[in-house]
Amino acid sequence: MKQFLCMLALALLLPCAALAEGEMVLMDENGNVVIEAVESRSLELGSQGEDVAELQQRLADLSYYDADISGSFGENTQAAVKAFQQDFGLEATGKADAQTQSLLFATLYRPLQYGSSGEDVKRLQTRLTELGYYTGKISGNYLEATRSAVERFQAKVGEDITGIADPDVQTLLYSGEAISAHAKTEVTATPAPDLDNISFLVIEDESLITPTPAPQVAFTKRLARGSTGKSVKQLQERLTELGYYEGPVSGNFLGHTVNAVKAFQTQNGLKGDGIVGEDTWNMLFNTADIIMPDETPRPTPTPTPVPFAITVDVANQVTTVYGRDENGEYNVVIRQMLCSTGTKAAPSDVGEWVLSGRTARWCYFPKWGGHAQYWTKINGSIAFHSVIYNTVDTMDLSVKSYKNLGKRASHGCIRLTVADARWIYENCGKGTVVTITEKLPKDPELVASLKLPALNYGNMLPKETPEPTAEPNYISGGQPPLPLKKLQKGDSSEAVYWMQKKLTELGYYSGKCSGTYLEGTVAAVKAFQKDNKISANGTASVQTLEKLYEKELATPVPAPTPSPEAK
Repeated sequence: MKQFLCMLALALLLPCAALAEGEMVLMDENGNVVIEAVESRSLELGSQGEDVAELQQRLADLSYYDADISGSFGENTQAAVKAFQQDFGLEATGKADAQTQSLLFATLYRPLQYGSSGEDVKRLQTRLTELGYYTGKISGNYLEATRSAVERFQAKVGEDITGIADPDVQTLLYSGEAISAHAKTEVTATPAPDLDNISFLVIEDESLITPTPAPQVAFTKRLARGSTGKSVKQLQERLTELGYYEGPVSGNFLGHTVNAVKAFQTQNGLKGDGIVGEDTWNMLFNTADIIMPDETPRPTPTPTPVPFAITVDVANQVTTVYGRDENGEYNVVIRQMLCSTGTKAAPSDVGEWVLSGRTARWCYFPKWGGHAQYWTKINGSIAFHSVIYNTVDTMDLSVKSYKNLGKRASHGCIRLTVADARWIYENCGKGTVVTITEKLPKDPELVASLKLPALNYGNMLPKETPEPTAEPNYISGGQPPLPLKKLQKGDSSEAVYWMQKKLTELGYYSGKCSGTYLEGTVAAVKAFQKDNKISANGTASVQTLEKLYEKELATPVPAPTPSPEAK
């Protein structure tokens, strides 16, 4: 299904979206735009206000408007709206009604074709040059050479060859998965049957012929309310065959189709959400054991416990994912990651939230500018997502947003590295509890252990680092590393790790046992020294360590058993 058509269909159904980090436009993992609706007023000649200024800014972002961002809807704004409506197949009234605004804030690019000009054409030409499709001048004018380059790209990636860089083509072009002109496309030919050894074929009784099973119908993308196209028609035809759907086979996924999908899911033991994911698709098309509408429903499987819980620690700017222990409690640390929560002026929403399962592959923030990957909704205002990109282009990273990880920097959302945002997107689904708290104590050892590597400007991802050294083997009650030596702030060693573990057992230390002696360890050592009448300076002298390991050092180490002499 074409993303452009999907956006248009959604625009006809939904008013503008306003979500986390300001207004937010979302795209799912299949490239379909998804929008959450709120009310918005129509804007026309004579309108004034902040929403007019935002409209003008968005039109300017898409190269439809080049006048002042004044907040006053004049003739220039009207002409820009008309041009946008014409490009996107809407009635060119010049009035920015809810449909027009919805599509305007949903689309990431304007369609570019022969005769277009502007900075976005320059960017298109630059990207086509990088991929080896274009060798002409970066002029900003979409002429024959640019059209030919777009056609070559479309042919390479299997798109319809139109020479028009519509939003679908541009999304693919700027993605990290764009295929270069020099990449080899492997095509495996189906081998012809070997007929040389067949003398003849006789069919004596047609009733004995077993028809060849139809090939499996591969799942290609998620379908939901608002989807359109051939896949939706295929879905409607199949639901009609099975007796779940009686409406028109229109290719439009609307209310009747949603109800039919829900009925099929409920009858066949699936979650009745009306969304066709891979499980529902395979049950529809690739499973022989389908329960028909008039048969006994298949029991719904017992739900498995939610595997993870998440804590966002604002004080330390760390997000921790916990797994279940043997008692089913969320106490096992699975993953810890530096993050950026909301600034003090726009703090993240403190409290306990439950993930709805709503995600998007990309999101766009029209109010603030910028895009992000792997969006996972937390509540109606905030979400987990990656660091910020200037455009839907993995090479167009806002480097500042990466360098700010570990600091308050967002408008309320929880920013993460791409890898960490993707992990949550792929592993933390509906029902996962997210706790956002400002009450956890400072843990400098934890923060230091999560320090991010420098950025690799070749792929705009963190530089690869060696695998971390395994944690030392601490044995409770065992003898510490000997001989005892003074330990102090800044040291990193196995001896520091043992000391942190021992202080944890005694209740003096609650931070990360990292083997690095920082402020948290200093405070714990001071507390231990004070309780034991030792000069409380936070440096672990030999005297301090002897007192700390008093019981372990009092236990003699058994002498090794001599090996029997060879006879």
